[in-house]
Amino acid sequence: MITRAAAHAMGTRFEIALAGGEEWVLRAAGEAALAEVVELEARLSVFRPGSLLSHVNRTAAERPVRLDGDTFALIAAALDLCRMTEGAFDITVAPLMRAWGFHDASSSATPAEPGVAVTGADLVELDHRACTIRFRRPGVALDLGGIAKGHALACAAAAVREAGVSCALLHGGTSSVVAIGAPPGEEGWRVQIGAGEDAPVAVLRDICMSVSSPRGRMVEGAGGERLGHILDPRTGAPARGTAELAAVIAESPVLAEGVSTAMIVLGRRPTGLPRSVTTVLHDREGGWLVEGEKMDLVRPAAGAALAAMENP
Repeated sequence: MITRAAAHAMGTRFEIALAGGEEWVLRAAGEAALAEVVELEARLSVFRPGSLLSHVNRTAAERPVRLDGDTFALIAAALDLCRMTEGAFDITVAPLMRAWGFHDASSSATPAEPGVAVTGADLVELDHRACTIRFRRPGVALDLGGIAKGHALACAAAAVREAGVSCALLHGGTSSVVAIGAPPGEEGWRVQIGAGEDAPVAVLRDICMSVSSPRGRMVEGAGGERLGHILDPRTGAPARGTAELAAVIAESPVLAEGVSTAMIVLGRRPTGLPRSVTTVLHDREGGWLVEGEKMDLVRPAAGAALAAMENP
């Protein structure tokens, strides 16, 4: 029997399916896990003026801001992801997101001087001893939306495990997934990657997956062109690559989210990404490309084909 729990947070629906225990135990574990997600939204939302992240964005250009250990570690991981993805994933895109109409006025940061670039991981300074963050220039602001769901799911999964539950599937908006154990009689949780009859299926057990697409939130550009919400931090404009969808399977949901976003920007797997991270890329020509050590976790749809890059 599967017990389910759900909550709305971070602009999407989080759901948890739990199995392998008494219903009241599973329900309590699910509710505790979702409470973690709601609490994290209050701390990390760029849209809430009273959140810790909004305080950082208003203050860190003037003086160092002390962070709790959990938030400090998340931001440090995000800056590492920027380097790992060749700058294609960057949490300093908040000013660009606002300029393109994806943020409202409540998420503004300290105004920048005219002509001063305010994006780039090198503009963020972390003091590991003091656990503080500082911006090197006015106008810098962070947007953790690209990895916030993954972080929330990691915390929720930890709560589920602490409650003694060994079989669960957690997802945020169906695009970020954490699989714990497997349903009874199954080798793993089966999750379809994208829509359409040819979309492959991932079989997940004690691992995470993120799926990114340029579609979703859209704005209208010059000439009426519809532009997606994933920005290329290197150009300051919405990504216009050839990737229709990118999926990443990894041990960390934060890493999976950051890399899947970067793949939409790059149109390929980031150079130097560890082979332990499995990637799936769907291009606009309809082809599916799978790379990484765990390619066997991705199963083709009936009658479809996957192109696989062999491990070196």
